[in-house]
Amino acid sequence: MTAIDAAALDQMLKLLPRRYKGPGGVAGVVKDGQVIARHAWGFADMYRRLPMTAATRLPICSLSKQFTCALLLDQFEDPAALDLHVRDFIPDYRDTLPTVEQLCHNQSGLRDYWALTVLQGAEPEAEFTRETALPLIARSKTGHFPAGKLYSYNNANFRMIGELIERGTGRAFGELLAERIFAPAGMKTAELAADTRFPLDGVVGYEGNDDVGFLPAQNGVFWFGDSGIAASLDDLLAWELHIDATRNDPRSLYNRLSVPVTYADGSPASYGYGLRRDTVGGIKITGHGGGLRGFSSFRLHAADERLSVVVMFNHDTSTFTAATALLNAALGRDAASDTVRPENWDGLWLDEEQGLVVRTAQDTTGVKLYYAPSAARLTVSADGVASGHAVSLKKDGELLVMQRENENLQVTARPLVPIEWADGFAIAGSYWSDELEAHLEIEARDGAVHALFRGMLGTGPMERMYVLAEDIWIITTRRSMDAAPPGDWTVQVERNAAGTVAGLTIGCWLARKISYRRINAGDEPGQSPALFQSAGEVA
Repeated sequence: MTAIDAAALDQMLKLLPRRYKGPGGVAGVVKDGQVIARHAWGFADMYRRLPMTAATRLPICSLSKQFTCALLLDQFEDPAALDLHVRDFIPDYRDTLPTVEQLCHNQSGLRDYWALTVLQGAEPEAEFTRETALPLIARSKTGHFPAGKLYSYNNANFRMIGELIERGTGRAFGELLAERIFAPAGMKTAELAADTRFPLDGVVGYEGNDDVGFLPAQNGVFWFGDSGIAASLDDLLAWELHIDATRNDPRSLYNRLSVPVTYADGSPASYGYGLRRDTVGGIKITGHGGGLRGFSSFRLHAADERLSVVVMFNHDTSTFTAATALLNAALGRDAASDTVRPENWDGLWLDEEQGLVVRTAQDTTGVKLYYAPSAARLTVSADGVASGHAVSLKKDGELLVMQRENENLQVTARPLVPIEWADGFAIAGSYWSDELEAHLEIEARDGAVHALFRGMLGTGPMERMYVLAEDIWIITTRRSMDAAPPGDWTVQVERNAAGTVAGLTIGCWLARKISYRRINAGDEPGQSPALFQSAGEVA
């Protein structure tokens, strides 16, 4: 049996409110089938002075995915029996259809539908009903990689699984969760609370930080399958106790959820059935994080140590870091590493295969990597490799080689020559995406360039657009309907033989390589004139 450093664990629990500053939070630890720590602090609602408690139900966000997959395995002995029905959701899909298991493993190759809401003109706080989701998913015509080749996070995968469960059983998803998952696990108050406009128990999620203050977050999303469950700390600790109690049963749901998973080429995958398989300082864990604007959560289970950790905040701060800090403290481990001061790590590269810009910026303690939605923090070792959680960077001459272990992806990116200014008038105008059936308008005026997306969800806000290198721009999306916004969209300008701009390819980590072609005012399928003219075209 693994020994617990009770004093270090107690000290770390006391430090959480200071290290992860915000209105409130909860954390708990299970060891050998017993709750050994249970802590709540702060407020569920600062204005009404409603305390945060271990019984307060919070949106657990994407932690819901493992429960969706657990229900799938509970109701269908072989998920492959549902493979033929995937076509029902993406009828115009031209690439090879993903299997239901590939949906469960985030290997579908489909672009994330929450990222695509930005390109479909959604306002960040707008309502997004259950009825809106399937028509958006149904517009998919191609994937950004072949099914089974890579890992890419996609909430729509689990949204479709939720729908498949309802259609295959003829029962309501929430009722099945309560009967088949929550009740057997002793999760007495957990429930499907899909409408994010109305969090349970009066809890409020907050945006902000100690520099600008905390303000109530606005959400309008209806989650189903990909998220939507609300649970208290006591509920999630009951889930961890249930995992431990059934640990020796190979047919238990958690053992089935955490079986080894592979990619189509046979290489091991780090994600499957709504669970990430990971290693933290040599400790093997399974777990998952969750986020909704104003809420953050993470749970992990170290099977060999019979140790579980749960952390939830009603603010957007790294619960993964907090959970792993509790894991290390409980095991009496020092998380310090041998690093050196980075040198010559400021750079700009292009990953041509994925169509994404790679940016790095150094400071005295490490390297910040901009590639996925959130910047990754890397440290440099004596061999010159910059490493972070499941990602590493090394130089190969002028090329940058990036290994993304959890995605089955190795990137070789070519250097770009940064520029500070480019003529935005050259790219200003109207564009149309046949893939999305949606518009993009680019305005260049007074030295600034902005982008506007219009589609099935309306007309979105003006987004800032900046040049990085010749014919390489970014559109910055720091707010969206989902908690983790897409971040930077890479924009690659496409020119014809005469050098005139003919189109664009736009992508972010969640939704890559989407083509737009330039259209003239009034042209089909645009049906609307360009919203903006460059200053040089104004009479």
